[in-house]
Amino acid sequence: MGRRARGRRLQQQPQGPRRPEDVEDGVEGGRKRGNAGWEGGYPEIVKENKLFEHYYQELGIVPEGEWEQFMRALREPLPATLRITGYKRYPEELAWHTNLSRKILRKSPQLERFHQFLVSETESGNISRQEAVSMIPPLLLNVEPHHKILDMCAAPGSKTTQLIEMLHADMNVPFPEGFVIANDVDNKRCYLLVHQAKRLSSPCIMVVNHDASSIPRLTVDVDGRKEILFYDRILCDVPCSGDGTMRKNIDVWKKWTTLNSLQLHGLQLRIATRGAEQLAEGGRMVYSTCSLNPIEDEAVIAALLEKSEGALELVDASAELPGLKWMPGVSHWKVMTRDGQWFAEWDEVPHSRHTQIRPTMFPPKDPEKLQAMHLERCLRILPHHQNTGGFFVAVLVKKSSMPWNKRQPKVQSRSADARETTHPVPVADTVGKPGDSSDLESQTVTETVDTGIMHTAENAENSENKKDGVCGPPPSKKMKLFGFKEDPFVFIPEDDPLFPPIEKFYALDPSFPKMNLLTRTTEGKKRQLYMVSKELRNVLLNNSERMKVINTGIKVWCRNNSGEEFDCAFRLAQEGIYTLYPFIHSRIITVSMEDVKILLTQENPFFRKLSSQACSQVKDLAKGSVVLKYEPDSASPDDLQCPIVLCGWRGKTSIRTFVPKNERLHYLRMMGLEVLGEKKKEGVIVTNESVANSERLEDEDGTEPRAQEAGNPDSAPGCDPAASEPPR
Repeated sequence: MGRRARGRRLQQQPQGPRRPEDVEDGVEGGRKRGNAGWEGGYPEIVKENKLFEHYYQELGIVPEGEWEQFMRALREPLPATLRITGYKRYPEELAWHTNLSRKILRKSPQLERFHQFLVSETESGNISRQEAVSMIPPLLLNVEPHHKILDMCAAPGSKTTQLIEMLHADMNVPFPEGFVIANDVDNKRCYLLVHQAKRLSSPCIMVVNHDASSIPRLTVDVDGRKEILFYDRILCDVPCSGDGTMRKNIDVWKKWTTLNSLQLHGLQLRIATRGAEQLAEGGRMVYSTCSLNPIEDEAVIAALLEKSEGALELVDASAELPGLKWMPGVSHWKVMTRDGQWFAEWDEVPHSRHTQIRPTMFPPKDPEKLQAMHLERCLRILPHHQNTGGFFVAVLVKKSSMPWNKRQPKVQSRSADARETTHPVPVADTVGKPGDSSDLESQTVTETVDTGIMHTAENAENSENKKDGVCGPPPSKKMKLFGFKEDPFVFIPEDDPLFPPIEKFYALDPSFPKMNLLTRTTEGKKRQLYMVSKELRNVLLNNSERMKVINTGIKVWCRNNSGEEFDCAFRLAQEGIYTLYPFIHSRIITVSMEDVKILLTQENPFFRKLSSQACSQVKDLAKGSVVLKYEPDSASPDDLQCPIVLCGWRGKTSIRTFVPKNERLHYLRMMGLEVLGEKKKEGVIVTNESVANSERLEDEDGTEPRAQEAGNPDSAPGCDPAASEPPR
């Protein structure tokens, strides 16, 4: 089996959880467990492993006198933690740490409604249920909205959503300059990643499916020239043995062995090396694992620093997260085989063990070189210090190009406050020597690229596709694909007759970036229109031959069946309304807080049920899709003080919203309404207020509307199809 194939197998096979959030609330790798969860319905797992204790006591990573506390913490259930989506104008207290285990949270009758709240708000993208230590790596990346970011091993996606939030720090900017490319080697896990990312409705995220250790070099078009894409920020959260997750992944207790770390070390180093190659000068890369083992942690960092020959520097990031308790990285460690044999240095390893133990697993022998690496700048989080899981983080900055690369762009200052961005220049990569002959396992082969030759050859190769704005999947002859074959990405041409009616109907601003609209079909009617940022459009158009894109963009318009009967065949989609709204100048209805309550709790309220101001606006509009906008009134501090934008449909005599169930519940909670449930038969969301009013929703002829299918706003036929429901 070749090195690449072996690496892919190691990434795809379970090694314990690959990252702490992989087993979040009964979900592992996208597969739901039964109601019993980890701790019910299975034989009790004894939380003992003598080899584990012997190994870590010998390495001395736990301070003297704290061993019993350390082991006691590992045997306790992990407390549930959550993060509030940061860019949706919430207070600063964005992360919360409970004293409840996940099992208690799911099973306790007293907490049932709180658990339902967590599930609902998670689904609508307003919170993420994520382990506390898992939140650290994105914070240490210091992301700004203009940064180009690569998340190398992204699934299931909790850290990816953090990165997206940082890009959208200013909600008034619908298209930040930066973007996130989120990669994972496992095709199935990529779709879990898509689900996580879609909750945040960003046009600046792309999910791709590659082996991280050989993720392709991408190019972008800069003023007509083909230039290599280097990233300002890279998250390298690698697959690991996961012994820091024993508190929630209790299978690790019986499965733990040093062999896991020995098998993963080479893969981790190759991924980290590939990340360093694609990092811009001045850029920052965070390497992290949920393992406490120096073989997966300091050994990888030391080997990477050594082969970089000064191109990388380990940053002291200890002051960047005040209040975090951490242990400094170690500079000396030993290697132990599966059967308990110890080796202090590479020279002691017999030849028969050379396939299992590599020289990069040991600390550098030169004391001066070791001291210059400053491995103490690494951060190791121990479970008993702050009631968390175990974790390891190292922050690296790129000072110059890697020794086997000729030159590359620098991250330059944008303004006086020294914000960073990439200004690429033409680059020529040459194959060099990232390590000596004894370290072939950890080398990453780099491609030879001549900018001029690449520009000419690829233009000839892709000219026909690019004329039509079609970005198809990579040809099978050039890249072996795994999993499903994805539909192509087809950008809407400037002269497409589909767009002018949309532009006129919604009075779109001249600044609207219509070139960023795309569909996922080359034949037949375009049913959904998606939108990406300008920078991701550039990436898509120039790299369809290199990468397998699983998903990108957000849905902004949906076609109505028989929509030609109206002035516009496309209605607005709630998923993309916050991106689209700044460009819309027509069909906007200003509603009061009481109007919002009615629209979200009644399926098809008649015009007369709305406030006089909203009713007068509605009556002046033709049938079709509308924007419902609530603006807070500072003179009424008791009312909701944040704006709301909803998609609606103006029918003949009534109006309705097209908002997913969980998002409806979210807005109702924000307005102080206690959500009691949803009457499926009547299609009405019941609140404490609606129960008090006991107002029954009836059509004019006394018939009841049919129920809206939970979570699917497109499935509700409405009380009067001719009056209120968009054509299907």
